[in-house]
Amino acid sequence: MDKRAEQIASPEMAGTYLLTGGAGFIGSHLAECLLARGDSVIVLDNLATGRVSNLETVADHPNLRFVQGTVLDELMVDELVHDSDIVVHLAAATGVQLIVSQPARSFTHNLRSSQIVIEAAHRYRRKLMLMSTSEVYGKNTDVPLGEEANRVLGSPIVARWAYSIAKAIEEILGYAYHRERGLDVTVVRLFNTVGTRQNPGYGTVIPRMVRQAVAGQPLTVFGDGRQTRCFCHVNDVSDALIALLEQPGANGEAYNVGGLEEITMIDLARRVAELTADVGREPTEVRLVPYDEAYGPGFEDMERRVPDLTKVRELTGWQPKTTLDEILAEAIAEARAERKLESDLTAATDAGG
Repeated sequence: MDKRAEQIASPEMAGTYLLTGGAGFIGSHLAECLLARGDSVIVLDNLATGRVSNLETVADHPNLRFVQGTVLDELMVDELVHDSDIVVHLAAATGVQLIVSQPARSFTHNLRSSQIVIEAAHRYRRKLMLMSTSEVYGKNTDVPLGEEANRVLGSPIVARWAYSIAKAIEEILGYAYHRERGLDVTVVRLFNTVGTRQNPGYGTVIPRMVRQAVAGQPLTVFGDGRQTRCFCHVNDVSDALIALLEQPGANGEAYNVGGLEEITMIDLARRVAELTADVGREPTEVRLVPYDEAYGPGFEDMERRVPDLTKVRELTGWQPKTTLDEILAEAIAEARAERKLESDLTAATDAGG
C-alpha cells in the first residue's frame, strides 16, 4: 500500500459505496481511494463519458463490482442502492461543450437521474452525497464564494445557465428530502477539478491546452482570457469527499471543494507554453478565440470563480495540497505519454503494411 493509501485507510469504517458515474474521471479516483482503505465499491456507469480503462488499476480487486447501465434505469438503481450503505451520485452530463451542444438532453438527464437516486436513497435510508458544482453561483463575482453566496444568472434563453439551474434544482430536492423526510444528504460543490484521466473534450481547459501544446498547436483561449479559475487536483478532491462522508455534521449541508490558486486563462496558457517549450522549437502561440466562435452566439461566462473553503476546512481539516505547477506537470506528462503511444502505434501499423 502506498503512503497516500495508508493515510486514508480506516478499516473500521468499511462499508459498501455505490458510485454512480464511477468509471468517470472523478469516480474512478474515488473508487481507488475507497478500495485502498478496505471499503467495497459498486460502480454504475453507462460509459458515455466514463471508460472501463479508468478502473484498470483496480479491475481485479475483489471488492469492486462494475455494472454497465444508466442511472435512469429505476429498477437497477433501486437494486444497487439496496445493496449499498452509502451512495455518491457523480453521474451527470457535464462540461461546457456538452451542455451548450445538447442542452435539452443534459438538463433532463441531470434532473431525472438525481430524482431517481434521491428517492432510492430515501427508500432504503442510505446516506447520500450529491455532487454539485460552482456553476450554481453563476456570474457572482463577490469572491471568494461562500456556500451562502447569491446565485447571479443570465437569461434562461442562454443554454449555459440551464446546467446551473438543473444542479441547483437537484440541490433543492436533496435539501427538501432532508428536511421533510430525514434523508442523510451532503451536497458538494466542485470547483474545476483536474488530474489524470480527465477527458480533454467537453470544455476541460487544462487537458485541452496541454494536448495542444504537446502537439505543437496554438493554445486556444476563449474570450479575452481575463476570466479566472482555481484548479484542484482530483486526489485532493477524493480526500475531501471521503472526509465529508465520515462527518455526521455534514448532513443537510453544502460544501465548496476546490483549489485556491486563482489564475487568468491567458496566464494559464502562457504557463503551459513555458512548461512545454522544447529547445529548437518555435514558441507556442496563444490564440484568443471569441466566445461566439467557440460556443455559438449569446454564450456567457463567469468572470471569476474562487471558492471560500472555510466551511469544509473547519469541519474536516481538509485543504488542497497539490500546487498548480504540480497539476500542470502531471497533465503534460500524461499528454506526452499519450502522444508517444499514438506515435508508436502508427509506426507499428505502417511497418506492418
